[in-house]
Amino acid sequence: MDIGLAGRTALVPGASSGLGLAIARALAAEGANVVMAARRGDLLRRHAAELPSALAVEIDITAPDAARRLVGAAVERFGQVDVCVLNGGGPAPGTALEATDADLLRAVETQLLTHQRLAAAVLPGMRERGWGRLVAVGSAFVQEPAPNMVGSNTGRAALAAYLKTLAAEVAADGVTVNMVLPGRIDTDRVAHLDREAARRSGRTPEQVRADSVARIPVGRLGTPEEFAAVVTFLAGAPASYVTGSQIRCDGGLLRAL
Repeated sequence: MDIGLAGRTALVPGASSGLGLAIARALAAEGANVVMAARRGDLLRRHAAELPSALAVEIDITAPDAARRLVGAAVERFGQVDVCVLNGGGPAPGTALEATDADLLRAVETQLLTHQRLAAAVLPGMRERGWGRLVAVGSAFVQEPAPNMVGSNTGRAALAAYLKTLAAEVAADGVTVNMVLPGRIDTDRVAHLDREAARRSGRTPEQVRADSVARIPVGRLGTPEEFAAVVTFLAGAPASYVTGSQIRCDGGLLRAL
């Protein structure tokens, strides 16, 4: 299937590792120019050099002026941004009872406002051209809040509400807005959460992971490449009638309808 991304330009934050890197590689494989952003500049530049048409931008995407600078760099190099992936790090674990004002404000800042700024920076051009894709990397916690993850539960749910509202407002302009919800994907982030859960429970990380896998119907963790394939499809032309949706990539983990 030709998904119509050849010659398009995609912006991917958090692209130095994990899901962001897998997404950048998948989009590049479809012929897209890829603007890769992350704080770890040396690692980011090494990965960008492996792709046929990529720009590495060392930046902290949570900074208030980061969206403007990042989109400016993309436009200067490639002329426009056609696909914008909303991706970034997740909040630290924590309970609702222990959460402070600062904890929740930080979650909203990193999980909602950072992505809202980026969307606002790319949307004018997309709407003017009559074509654009916003694809957010969410979490299964949007549909099934997890214990001890109040920051992620709260911030990502707020982002989901914002994107659902936005999708209806820009649909007639040829811009789609969707969210992909990863379950247990084999990334450094999931390994870190396993270690934290092991520390709290007195188990080993291997025991924590085995318990998690036992709850997944397909019987294993997902791979970043499997997740990136879903994002890439939503970024392409064949997905033009899919908007305002949350797509799970979780191996059947969530039991919700």
